[in-house]
Amino acid sequence: MYKNNEGYNSPTEGEALSRIAKEECAAKKTAQKNIHKNEICKKIYVVSKYAGDVKKNVSYAITYCKFVIAMGHQPIASHLLYPQMLNDNVPEERQLGCDFGMNLLRICDEVWVFGSEYSKGMKAEVSKARQLGMMIRNFTDDTLPFVHNAAGVTIPER
Repeated sequence: MYKNNEGYNSPTEGEALSRIAKEECAAKKTAQKNIHKNEICKKIYVVSKYAGDVKKNVSYAITYCKFVIAMGHQPIASHLLYPQMLNDNVPEERQLGCDFGMNLLRICDEVWVFGSEYSKGMKAEVSKARQLGMMIRNFTDDTLPFVHNAAGVTIPER
């Protein structure tokens, strides 16, 4: 039995709070189911810089992926995956990683390009997406819907 602030039994409040908790739980379950359905959750191929200041660029790429997730989609960022197992400084391994990335690009629903400057690898990915007739969305530094700051990144809720 639910008790109020003064310690008295309060079945009405208890029932109301119980209903609210049940509704919140059901809403969370529905959201979790929806995000895993392919027709609701698009696969977004994330294009952003990797080379150069790798530490900063990886941090930004993670932020871009979080933005894709916040928008209700599944990010695919090959430049965060393959450098973990292939050496980007060995030409054969770099090419293998690029080839794997292009294969992933083919199975995605859209391509989202982040940043104003394109690296050689980014240009190749965008070119392949155009060849395949894919939807391409560009987010430049001026149009990014979040800010990079010393404390981290602020991403607005959808």
